[in-house]
Amino acid sequence: MTMRLNEVQRFRRVPAGVVPTESSPRWLTLVLRCDRAGSAWFIGAGFFFAPLLLILDPWPVMVIIAWTVIALSGLWLGVLGVFIAIGLGRVLRAGETIPDSYWWQLLGHSGPPPHAR
Repeated sequence: MTMRLNEVQRFRRVPAGVVPTESSPRWLTLVLRCDRAGSAWFIGAGFFFAPLLLILDPWPVMVIIAWTVIALSGLWLGVLGVFIAIGLGRVLRAGETIPDSYWWQLLGHSGPPPHAR
């Protein structure tokens, strides 16, 4: 079975060193990828936090460790959010806009769905 060109392009991602505009910081793509992956992990792991805390309830030290891991993960996502705001602020300050194709490639798609065009 062969994939059509459109299907192959759909799974392409933004290369690591590519910047969306001239004024974009080089690290912006990396930060956006890390934030996307970290947010997905944090939401997915959130379903296991409550049962984990119930299981660890007899051991107060383990509960403190679990809450510390949860808090540090949330703090890291907050720091990434600050870096995203700084990077996107630089782009806006330069008067540029990031093309839609960049955002779609960051999500792993080649463009918006046909019904949205």
